[in-house]
Amino acid sequence: MTNDVPLSSKIALTGGADFWNTHAVDEADLPQVMLTDGPHGVRKQATSADHLGLADAVPATCFPPAVGLSTTWDRDLVERVGVALGAETAALGVGVLLGPGVNIKRDPRCGRNFEYFSEDPHVSGELAAALVRGIQSQGVGTSLKHYAANNQETDRMRRDSQVDMRTLREIYLRAFGKVVRSAQPWTVMCSYNKVNGVQAAEHHFLLTEVLRDEWGFEGFVVSDWGAVRDRVASLKAGLDLQMPGDGGYGAELVRQAVDAGELDEDTITTAYERIERVLRRACATLADAPDSFDVDGHHALAREAAASSITLLTNDGILPLVRQARVAVVGEFARTPRYQGAGSSRVNPTRLDNALDAITALAGAEVPFAPGFTTVPTHPVPEGSHDEAVAVARDAEVVLFFGGLGENHESEGYDRTSLELPSEQLRLLEDILEVNSNVVVVLSNGSSVVLPFAHRVRAVVEGWLLGQAGGPAIADVLYGVVNPSGKITETIPHRLEDVPSYLNFPGDASGVRYGEGLFVGYRGYDAAEKSVAFPFGHGLSYTTFAYADLTVTRSDAGVTATVRVTNTGEVPGREVVQAYVAVLGSRVTRPPKELKGFASVTLEPGASETVVIEIPLEELAYWSVEHSAWLVEPATYLVEVGSSSRDLRAAASVELTGNVPRTRLSLESTMAEILAAPGASDMLAQAMAGFGSVDDPDIQKMFADIPAFALADMSGMGRREFAEIVESLNG
Repeated sequence: MTNDVPLSSKIALTGGADFWNTHAVDEADLPQVMLTDGPHGVRKQATSADHLGLADAVPATCFPPAVGLSTTWDRDLVERVGVALGAETAALGVGVLLGPGVNIKRDPRCGRNFEYFSEDPHVSGELAAALVRGIQSQGVGTSLKHYAANNQETDRMRRDSQVDMRTLREIYLRAFGKVVRSAQPWTVMCSYNKVNGVQAAEHHFLLTEVLRDEWGFEGFVVSDWGAVRDRVASLKAGLDLQMPGDGGYGAELVRQAVDAGELDEDTITTAYERIERVLRRACATLADAPDSFDVDGHHALAREAAASSITLLTNDGILPLVRQARVAVVGEFARTPRYQGAGSSRVNPTRLDNALDAITALAGAEVPFAPGFTTVPTHPVPEGSHDEAVAVARDAEVVLFFGGLGENHESEGYDRTSLELPSEQLRLLEDILEVNSNVVVVLSNGSSVVLPFAHRVRAVVEGWLLGQAGGPAIADVLYGVVNPSGKITETIPHRLEDVPSYLNFPGDASGVRYGEGLFVGYRGYDAAEKSVAFPFGHGLSYTTFAYADLTVTRSDAGVTATVRVTNTGEVPGREVVQAYVAVLGSRVTRPPKELKGFASVTLEPGASETVVIEIPLEELAYWSVEHSAWLVEPATYLVEVGSSSRDLRAAASVELTGNVPRTRLSLESTMAEILAAPGASDMLAQAMAGFGSVDDPDIQKMFADIPAFALADMSGMGRREFAEIVESLNG
């Protein structure tokens, strides 16, 4: 019983015992519980606490990070990965796995983009919810992070994210809300930064009003490690657990605040009870959990997930390779893979496969290889490596060039300043193209890079970061053992300067202004009608698909899009069908279209299947600042389906009545708003007489944006009489 627990023990549980563990509460027979880093593998420290991954961690399966998993657009696969992650979490004696991260990829320079799903909140929320469901199905918890508006690493512990309310709601909170409502993560982790001037760890609006009161969150809120400046203020705002332990400093301040009457003891009890409920669930699982997991089975799942993550950006027919082709492999990444991000999420894999060995096995013969460059700056390239790589490439039928970004280019803790591949890689690729035009580029990177060479090579395979089994997965795709089906979840621009957030990233000591507003990623490129290298949702296959017979119907629950998809090629394949919605004639600012649903279908050659995509009404709602509510606008909604945001194959529209309340007119209303009311023209004829006819279109245009109180003053009628007229129009 909570009443039997002394206040000192309740206070203790609101702070960590050490770096990874909660306090034990002897009076409640509650042991310590470990929380540890994820999200694509269990990073349990084997030695003393070390948040940055410098110390050893126990072996665990390293699945593809979110940058890879997201490109599968496969809820079922992501949930199966989650089940495996949950089983490993329990087997390793951990109660809560810290992840997934659903922060929006606002800018491709963010150093932690590899840990986030997308520039779009819909796909981020859908896939993160699937991962949470999978992990928590095994009786251990997740920690949805980093809440909120944490979209860069530069000065991340102090910078103020300055974002307008509509953008905050529609872009940066939407994925969090989707996951909380549909999957109920056991914990939510607050971020380091400020949001509109208030520290996230002390943000009552975010932690209580939105998270609990609006979304119905049932678990506890934990701080990011080191995010709490004032535990008393954080507890008042709705944060429950400060991590890591601080040697009792915070507990002492909390006790002093209670004694001084500055902090209600009930606030402590509430936080304690939230934490206790979650920890007891974890303890029940850990008490009976096996001490091992299916290492081989999870490695096979990691390989399946990696293969589904790979995205074919370009291909002129050279892929898939025939086994007899004389290939040469160039690039250290083929031998020493970059398979995960750097920083707190680094996993110690149970094994690590590389692409070079897998390609050699599929080719059935020794494959010429030259590293060409180093992936680690501290490891110098042997003299002559560049020339050796060019020589190897000259004698091959097909060159497989493995390029990408090393850990020194992108990591937790700092942002990129460029979207370019390293200059030594680009120089080597140029020289190889001089001697051999049959080049396939295979990339390893945690976020978008610019690809000025894409039109000059035969194919570009975007491998992202693929986890411990990514090497064989790449080989399987190159040789057609697996038909690629990945679709990018972040736009690849032609140049950094085209990125919508370019001029507002990463900000300075005064904060980072989210000046692009709603126009993040593809929304911004579309609104500016700007050309991109590869659009959001793009990804090729070794087969082709046709779309037909799109129908869109409405119901009380939302909109249903139904379309027939046919495999028109010669090999089996999987297509991700994407549904984008535009609101025609909208009275509020909107992107030209937004992703609102997706589904996938796997088809044999010549086969067809009807794909159904449900779009709930809440997905079609916008945040009304005026009414502080989600509203569905009465309008025509155009639904377009296709293979990417710029490869839309069919369109149909539907009328929705919406739920926008009638705005009450007042002296603050503009003349345009007032004249829209029935009978307003006749009633205002006298007031407008001095300016001309109220029915004159030019007069209406001139006075459209003038508030009624100003017109009342200018007309000589006076505000009181004018107010009576306006009030009568309210009916």
